[in-house]
Amino acid sequence: MAEASTQIPEPPTQRSPAPAREPVVLPSVDVRRKRPPALSFLLRMETLRKGTRVVSLLVLDFAGLLAALVVALMVKSVLRHGEWAWSISFEEARRTIAFAYLVTVLLFARSGLYAERAQRPGLARIVSSLFQVTVVSLIFALVNDQQYSSYYIFYGTFVFAVAILGSARWGYEAATGALLRAAGYRRRAVLVGSGRHIEDVAHALTDEVHAPVEMVGFISLTPRPDNGLRSLGRIEDVARVLDVYRIQEVIIADPDFPQERAVELVDTCHQRGVTVRIAPSTMEILVQRAEFVPGASVPLFELRPPVFDGVDFFLKRTFDIVVSAFLLLILSPLLAVIALGVRLSSRGPIIYRSFRPGIGGEPFACLKFRTMFTDADERQQELEQFNEGSGALFKIRMDPRVTRVGRVLRNYSLDELPQLINVLRGQMSLVGPRPLPQRDFDMLDDWHKKRYLVLPGITGLWQISGRSELDFDDLVRLDFLYLERWSVGLDLAILLKTIPAVFSRRGAF
Repeated sequence: MAEASTQIPEPPTQRSPAPAREPVVLPSVDVRRKRPPALSFLLRMETLRKGTRVVSLLVLDFAGLLAALVVALMVKSVLRHGEWAWSISFEEARRTIAFAYLVTVLLFARSGLYAERAQRPGLARIVSSLFQVTVVSLIFALVNDQQYSSYYIFYGTFVFAVAILGSARWGYEAATGALLRAAGYRRRAVLVGSGRHIEDVAHALTDEVHAPVEMVGFISLTPRPDNGLRSLGRIEDVARVLDVYRIQEVIIADPDFPQERAVELVDTCHQRGVTVRIAPSTMEILVQRAEFVPGASVPLFELRPPVFDGVDFFLKRTFDIVVSAFLLLILSPLLAVIALGVRLSSRGPIIYRSFRPGIGGEPFACLKFRTMFTDADERQQELEQFNEGSGALFKIRMDPRVTRVGRVLRNYSLDELPQLINVLRGQMSLVGPRPLPQRDFDMLDDWHKKRYLVLPGITGLWQISGRSELDFDDLVRLDFLYLERWSVGLDLAILLKTIPAVFSRRGAF
């Protein structure tokens, strides 16, 4: 076969009939052949880099978990005996760190927290994994008949582990991200799709922490959309674009991307070692919750309604009551100062009751510190022409109905604090889809109203993902994503991320 493949047929003489073509036999290649020395060296360097990443994260997690144990024990000692007890706390932590660390590493690994930089999940998965570590450790202690005067060591360590490990992981991502940027490392990516959705995905990836992205441009399925990005051609040019621009990642940013085109695109990318990612549409978000239905002639998946019930509802409601009561207690001085400021700023009540549809569309009085003059509702209609919000939202960046004190409260979302009372009443949750005014609710499409299957929330993925800068349909998709992937850890992570989002004032108006 090797000899046949090396034979070169003689060219035919002029005007002579073309001879029958013999099948072209390609030289056989053993894909298991040894790699060249240079490639082997590079692969070893890649392995070394991966090993360094895993080892550094393991060391970071060990130090953070040990610190959480020691701090929890010292706080307990201070509260009980009025002394820090460094040596005793460290000695007790040393006896328990081995088991706690083993469980932490196993659950962190299961959650992908030691994966590649671009694939590592964030704070929500860290909180969820640490919660599981706490539960496993508690069950292990009870099974082994270990006696405790209180179970503070478990929930105390959990709280400090979330704070310390979460901060350490955030610092690690920020520091290594800065090093990568200083070294000039950026993932060269191209967006594929049509319409405005391309621009939305590009905007969302601009400030990505995990791995800096250089958005080279976009490849369009349709005549070039005006989205402010560099056009690299049509979908037929994808192979040339990948080669010429040395693309490392292709992102499909189109909910209606044709299936046959997607298969061709993925095949072209994989032949060149290019990663393909998909920005999820509403359907992809819904399928995350799908359950297989056996026995059907055609494979079917059932989409169950994402209603919090049973254990889920108990956990979420308990979390809401405990945290909201705690926040009302510690924020009471601030609430008093805000109430005084609202009273002195303009005539009218301190608390504004905005009647909004809640769970199932049932209206309730959503409590807020008053930020507008008392005739604000009457002036709504005349300001509709200046609306800057998309979809059903009504937003004006410089709303003339807002008082001076009210503008400050809105910038930092302090006007929402009375909704902690709504949480205690069971009308709202700390985290969930934001309740919309009746005017906005009346303009919703039917598919938008799935967000009313659960209690509305004070904060949510809207607040930590751009707030008023996002398109309304994208905001609804964030609600869907929250409903399908809810956990106590996700709620806690959203609450923690709300704080920097509020102080940054991004999209707050």
